[in-house]
Amino acid sequence: MSAADEHREADRPSVYDLDASDPRGELVDRTSVDAAEIPQINRLMAALGRLREAEQRLSEASRDYMRLNDTDMRALHFLIVCENRGAVATPGAIASHLGISTASTTKLLDRLERAGHVRRAAHPSDRRALAIAITPETRAAAMQTVGRQQAKRFHAAARLSDEEREVVIRFLDDMAGELSLRDEEWARPTRGG
Repeated sequence: MSAADEHREADRPSVYDLDASDPRGELVDRTSVDAAEIPQINRLMAALGRLREAEQRLSEASRDYMRLNDTDMRALHFLIVCENRGAVATPGAIASHLGISTASTTKLLDRLERAGHVRRAAHPSDRRALAIAITPETRAAAMQTVGRQQAKRFHAAARLSDEEREVVIRFLDDMAGELSLRDEEWARPTRGG
């Protein structure tokens, strides 16, 4: 971030500033954190926020460009990865990857096939199954636009040293674990309503 960007960022109220979002310490117990460390932690949270915003803008632009929704885009990405690995993608594998029902997968594939994004064919080794493949035109469009932009993340990671990458990996895995909803009662689906 340039000095001018830092100055603009400093002038703008940040939703990631701990004192602004949790002034009474109701959410974050700060007793084990030195007060001098809080500004740097705030900058780290703001950087994560900027990353999330950039990812959202990219996701919106890619959906608009491809004229598809998030689930459609995730399905196409899965098909590209399967093709790259020489794996046969089946409707069941797509449903599992996306975490959706087989009925929803059928609707998704119908929609993508009608739009010319995927082809259904007989599975090469299982006569009861279908093989799903992305069309060459959709693959090329996705790779030359959205895929090329997404791939730029590699450069940011490559600029780090081995040790820095290990710190970032550990931090991101730790943060993902902290954000996990596995033990949160309020996040469990309610039955019957």
